[in-house]
Amino acid sequence: MILVGRYRSPFVRRVAATLKLYGIPYERRVLSTVTDGAAIRAVNPLGRVPALILDSGETLIDSAAILDYLDEAAGPARALVPARGAERREVLKLVALAIGAVEKAVALGYELQRRPQQLIYPEWAEKLRGQASAGLSVLDKVLRQDKQWLALGRLTQADVSAVATWDFLGNMLAGTFAPAEFPRLAQLAERANHMPAFAETHPRLDS
Repeated sequence: MILVGRYRSPFVRRVAATLKLYGIPYERRVLSTVTDGAAIRAVNPLGRVPALILDSGETLIDSAAILDYLDEAAGPARALVPARGAERREVLKLVALAIGAVEKAVALGYELQRRPQQLIYPEWAEKLRGQASAGLSVLDKVLRQDKQWLALGRLTQADVSAVATWDFLGNMLAGTFAPAEFPRLAQLAERANHMPAFAETHPRLDS
């Protein structure tokens, strides 16, 4: 398998960490959406990462679709998202909060870092920050219930996506979302990053 994209992307990183947690080997094609647009579009017409090129030659796009494939490959006993029922819904809701938060944070980064200073829309930037903070706050509140993990008493995709989100914020929007605001989420990321699957896919490795 070949994983296309950089670990600086939280979407690439959550796929990479999941591959490692499942013990599935992969090669990397380290391409940036900023500088390698043509090469990425050759794999995904949308010019987005991640993409996962299977050994068969088939290409999967979008991190959610890739993770669904990996869960199926891992089997129900090991899958980071349960196959059905209330447990599945619980995990997917938390994943949606983490990914929703990071999507708003990405948009905030574009607003603050890509626009000329005179074209920044402060009210829009504050709304984006508020939306991201709302998602992070829910995750932090869940972890305040004396939980080591977000759901089911074990590591799930909710944790993988939350850690990918938190580390992206620290790497790309340093100081915008302070650990003091979300202490349990910061602690989750710190603990997870001692595990090889997270340490070996940390965004700073591609900085």
